[in-house]
Amino acid sequence: MRQIKMAILGAGNIAGQMAAAINGLQDRVCAYAVASRSLDKAQAFAQEWHFQKAYGSYEELAADPEADLVYIATPHAMHYDNARLCVEHGRAVLVEKAFTANAAQARALIELAREKKVFLTEAIWTRYMPARQIVEKLLAEGAIGEPLSLEAEFSVPLSHKQRMYDPALAGGALLDLGMYCLTFASMYFGDAVAEVISHAEKLDTGVDATDDIYYTYENGRKAHLRTSMVTGPVNRGEIRGTKGRIEVDTLNNFSAIRVYDGAGNLVQEPEIPAQINGYEYEVLASIRAMEAGEPECEEMPHAETVEIMEQMDRLRRQWGVVYPFEEK
Repeated sequence: MRQIKMAILGAGNIAGQMAAAINGLQDRVCAYAVASRSLDKAQAFAQEWHFQKAYGSYEELAADPEADLVYIATPHAMHYDNARLCVEHGRAVLVEKAFTANAAQARALIELAREKKVFLTEAIWTRYMPARQIVEKLLAEGAIGEPLSLEAEFSVPLSHKQRMYDPALAGGALLDLGMYCLTFASMYFGDAVAEVISHAEKLDTGVDATDDIYYTYENGRKAHLRTSMVTGPVNRGEIRGTKGRIEVDTLNNFSAIRVYDGAGNLVQEPEIPAQINGYEYEVLASIRAMEAGEPECEEMPHAETVEIMEQMDRLRRQWGVVYPFEEK
C-alpha cells in the first residue's frame, strides 16, 4: 500500500496542526511539501515538521506533479483562489473550512473540479470523526426519545487576531466559529430549515462579532445557535428529546458525550476513540475516496458544502455583513 504524498499550502498555525496529523500517519501519508509566500517560512516549517520540500510560492507547489493531495491552510478569503490554482494544475485538494467565503465561490470551485475530474473536499473535521457517529447512533436508538430542540455555542475571544476583524480576509465569528454550530445542527437536525431569526453585533470594521441564530425546521424542531469572538470561552452542544438529553463538550472535536434521562440522571457516557489530534480522519477519508475514484468524501459531499455556505450567506445578508471582494 503506497504512501500518499501530501502537501500543505500555507504555513500558519492550522498548517502545523495538519502537519502533526500527517507525521502521525506515516504508514499511509508522506510529509511531502509545504508552500508559503516566504521561502524562509516554508523552509522553517519543513524542517520542524519533516517535510521533504519547501516552496516559496503557491504556484510552485500547485505545479508539482508528485503532490497527491494538497491541504489548503490559508485564511478564508484566500481559499477559493488557492484551491482553484491547485485544481487547475490537477492536484487533489482538501480545503480547510470554511470551504470558501461564499456559496458562489463554492459552486464555481466544485464545478471546476468536476470539469477537471479532480478530487476536492472540505476539511470540516467534525464531519469525519468517529464521535459524530456515536451521537447519530444514540439518536437512532432512541436514547433521548424524539429529539425536539438543539442548542450549540462556540465562543472564544479572538478579536485580537488581525484576520478575525478584517473584512478583506472574510473575518468575523460566523465563518471561523459559528460554522461549527451550523454543522452541529446540520448533522443531527438536517437542513430543512423553515424559518430563520438571527441577530449579529458587529465590530467597527463591519464583521460580525457575536451572532444569535434561531432555526425552526419543517418538522417543528428548533435550534438556538450562538457564537462570539469577543466572549467566552464556551464550546458545547445539547440535544433535547422527549426522554432526556445528550450533551457534547467541544463542538469542533467532541471531547465528551453524556446522555441523561428525563429525570436528569446520567445514564451513558460513551468512550470517544483516541486520536492523534483529530485532523487525521479527514485525511484518511480523502485517501479512501481518492483510491475509490470518488470526486468527493461521503462524510462531507459537495452538496452539503454548498448548503452550509448558502446558510452563512443568508445569515450575513440578514446582518448586512459584506466582504469587500463581494462588492465587485
